[in-house]
Amino acid sequence: MSAWECAIVGCGSTFGSVEALLAHQVADHDAHECEICGETVPEGFFAIKHGLREHTRAEYVRFYDGDAEAIRERERVLDDVAEELDPSVLEDLLSDEPVDVGEATDAAHATTS
Repeated sequence: MSAWECAIVGCGSTFGSVEALLAHQVADHDAHECEICGETVPEGFFAIKHGLREHTRAEYVRFYDGDAEAIRERERVLDDVAEELDPSVLEDLLSDEPVDVGEATDAAHATTS
């Protein structure tokens, strides 16, 4: 079984589903303050999504000292997650109601940072 790995610096926890990984990033890591606009978003996937969907590539490069390869890698992460994500499962995980994560689709290995 492939795992989804949390690539937030210092973590490395692995999960059997992308939904479990994203719930972990929301619940177990400090929020990220966008260096471009100051908005606070969950660290990891949601910070990547915010940075690349809400701002231009030029802003990303300037504020995060990124380069074209860093942007391409983060775009791959967004695509990998979008391909596997079941939003209703993630919503259940983020609520206080129990959910059977074992029924979530096991996904190919991807990292988010």
